[in-house]
Amino acid sequence: MFTDFDRQLKERGYLAMGGQIVDATLVAAPKQRNTAAEKDAIKAGKSACEIWPDEPARAAQKDTDARWTLKFAKARPLANGKPGIAIPSFSFKSSVSICRTFGFIRKCKVTDGARFDGRMLRDVVTGDNTASDVWADTAYRSQANEAWLKRQSRVSRIHRKKPRGKPMPERTAKANAAKSKVRARIEHVFARQKDQMGLFIRTIGIKRADAKIALANLAYNMHRLIFHEQRALAG
Repeated sequence: MFTDFDRQLKERGYLAMGGQIVDATLVAAPKQRNTAAEKDAIKAGKSACEIWPDEPARAAQKDTDARWTLKFAKARPLANGKPGIAIPSFSFKSSVSICRTFGFIRKCKVTDGARFDGRMLRDVVTGDNTASDVWADTAYRSQANEAWLKRQSRVSRIHRKKPRGKPMPERTAKANAAKSKVRARIEHVFARQKDQMGLFIRTIGIKRADAKIALANLAYNMHRLIFHEQRALAG
């Protein structure tokens, strides 16, 4: 997807540098209203044509690829440490990695909205970054992911989780805070795509959703390139 654009970045000196930051965001899709039996059929992997064989027009408007999930709003957590607000969302999930130095999106994977973030680490971490560091939040920390990063000669900068039933060690809290200052850069990518670009899935099926998100990622990278070019001229 980014082959030609990557070539232009390299020609201009914007190599993937400084390590990479990984995160995921939910991209909303039109809500589906289905019966319990229809929901079970969708979860079982049946296609729309199989679920509604006698209603082709209805089947054409049914998205069996997106999924309902809970989106946790940024709010004061409850006493048990869990987020205070959970919002149901029918959506797809866009998992991406960006170059830390220049902020370009380097790789993306689109899945249904219910896919666990940590499972997508291997799909978006690239091997062309000049630095080995990989930043991500606690959803990506697991023994399997840590071992995989080590085998790829990558250094994990993934947030550490709070010990169960114990307070967060001060040293770990400070380390996580330092990582957050770097990891926060990827939030600007999602904010621009949703707030300024109005990213929303209006099509049916994951293939079309994948194509739309890919175009949104490419458009973001073009805006980012213009930003760096203008800054270079001003300097």
